[in-house]
Amino acid sequence: MAKPAQGAKYRGSIHDFPGFDPSQDAEALYTAMKGFGSDKEAILELITSRSNRQRQEICQSYKSLYGKDLIADLKYELTGKFERLIVGLMRPLAYCDAKEIKDAIAGIGTDEKCLIEILASRTNEQIHQLVAAYKDAYERDLEADIIGDTSGHFQKMLVVLLQGTREKDDVVSEDLVQQDVQDLYEAGELKWGTDEAQFIYILGNRSKQHLRLVFDEYLKTTGKPIEASIRGELSGDFEKLMLAVVKCIRSTPEYFAERLFKAMKGLGTRDNTLIRIMVSRSELDMLDIREIFRTKYEKSLYNMIKNDTSGDYKKALLKLCGGDDDAAGQFFPEAAQVAYQMWELSAVARVELKGTVRPVDNFNPDADAKALRKAMKGLGTDEDTIIDIITHRSNAQRQQIRQTFKSHFGRDLMADLKSEISGDLARLILGLMMPPAHYDAKQLKKAMEGAGTDEKTLIEILATRTNAEIRAICEAYKEDYHKSLEDALSSDTSGHFKRILISLATGNREEAGEDRDQAREDAQVAAEILEIADTPSGDKTSLETRFMMILCTRSYPHLRRVFQEFVKMTNYDVEHTIKKEMSGDVRDVFVAIVQSVKNKPLFFADKLYKSMKGAGTDEKTLTRIMVSRSEIDLLNIRREFVEKYAMGLHCSCQGDTSGDFLKALLAICGGED
Repeated sequence: MAKPAQGAKYRGSIHDFPGFDPSQDAEALYTAMKGFGSDKEAILELITSRSNRQRQEICQSYKSLYGKDLIADLKYELTGKFERLIVGLMRPLAYCDAKEIKDAIAGIGTDEKCLIEILASRTNEQIHQLVAAYKDAYERDLEADIIGDTSGHFQKMLVVLLQGTREKDDVVSEDLVQQDVQDLYEAGELKWGTDEAQFIYILGNRSKQHLRLVFDEYLKTTGKPIEASIRGELSGDFEKLMLAVVKCIRSTPEYFAERLFKAMKGLGTRDNTLIRIMVSRSELDMLDIREIFRTKYEKSLYNMIKNDTSGDYKKALLKLCGGDDDAAGQFFPEAAQVAYQMWELSAVARVELKGTVRPVDNFNPDADAKALRKAMKGLGTDEDTIIDIITHRSNAQRQQIRQTFKSHFGRDLMADLKSEISGDLARLILGLMMPPAHYDAKQLKKAMEGAGTDEKTLIEILATRTNAEIRAICEAYKEDYHKSLEDALSSDTSGHFKRILISLATGNREEAGEDRDQAREDAQVAAEILEIADTPSGDKTSLETRFMMILCTRSYPHLRRVFQEFVKMTNYDVEHTIKKEMSGDVRDVFVAIVQSVKNKPLFFADKLYKSMKGAGTDEKTLTRIMVSRSEIDLLNIRREFVEKYAMGLHCSCQGDTSGDFLKALLAICGGED
């Protein structure tokens, strides 16, 4: 069994079997394969319950007892994916990796994804063992075979990784961190073309701890994450390899959680990837992968495997998974501390929020008003001109155009646009033409009018706006509809949900920093109301009121500290606990607040993804977010979108919308990632 680093807890899902007897196990396997057919249940139960070290002893005993090769017998008796999985478990990890790489480069074509996954994620020691195992198993030099099957910068980086000479984490030089940031910036963003050699040298050789500091400093210096620069400067398999290296530097378990999710999502399953990861990580970090998987994708790895595979193959995979994590979610203590540290870092790294729509230089409202009038005059409408002008002006500039249009032509620009364009394009363009507070007020009004209430829109707006934005919305609502927003919410919602929305609609969230002592008290209240505190105190009604007050009025920095203290206190994540313990609109609004506090751009990225995934498109949500965030943080939302879903927002819009609506969306999106 793989030994954890000194002082670290073992994070694998497979352990040494107590009372292990290799001869007895060898006999049991021989019996399971003797005669007509084989007892697959007995085979999978035994092999998935032994560590890799113990399996090697079983192989030796099997040969001693029966003069036969156990792996050869298993290959003969088993078939398909189940055979590949069981045989993979029987090989030492280095030999398993060697076999995967041999298969990846054998025959016509190369499985670049397999090469990337293995070589980007293994430690120096694992790389050295892999090279030796490849030489032993195939009497060939791995580096020579890689060179013979790949080319260009992709090949060069693979060769660098094959050396297994990444620096150790012991010493980190602040001066060298700054120098590497500058070198990477000059090699990419500041250079005509890209100096790939600098990227290869720094990302292929520096220690993980050093590179994490480089990535943090790179973000502060350039205003963009290193991943964004890699996507912008590199391409093809080389780009994919470098992104994989960065992901593994940041968090190897998160890299594998993402690979597993992609292997099973959508139609069909990438079984080779699924098998390779479940086999190779079962004695290293499977518990961390499971926890990150559940946190990131809101479902357990166990359940996704259960729903995506079948038969003995499924049973064996589930044994390697090691258990079902409650989908709503309890943290393992170690993973909780990882989450705590991630939030600590996120609180320190002040990411600058950036929109995609900015004021145009040399703005001329007179010329724009005339161009828009011309685009709508006479037979037909010039939608391209309308889209080009309105999507490339800031909201303040659009208001000037409206005023100039009325002064010149005695006409209301909004009314003219309404009569000339229709459908999704009209909703988008008219939304852009409204001042932000009036636009949000209108969305809230629409969410409450007619039969039924659109609670999701109420939650999205009221849970994410700043105090200043909320107050402006209240003024706009009163001005436009002659009724206070509070009265409208009171008459259209009820119970705790109404109280929460009205509290949010006051725009009285504290704006100070964190108070650590108060944060611990607040975390205790959260633990008690969510029924996971060791010593509950106080009556339920009083606790509910305090919990609502905490989430609706505490400042964002303070709430981040509350969530961290909650993790320390309970080893649970507050978001997943709310999902588990609460229900309905109250649960949804509290989850939205928590997600907004943790990472507001990611909250909107998730909403955008859900508006376009599956059959049909939720054009209203898509439009509302694109309009309302275009000058605030849409660039940050784009980055979160591509990071989580491995596709750009630009690309997603292209696949899900069409025509002039698509043109306008892409203009607001502001570019591909």
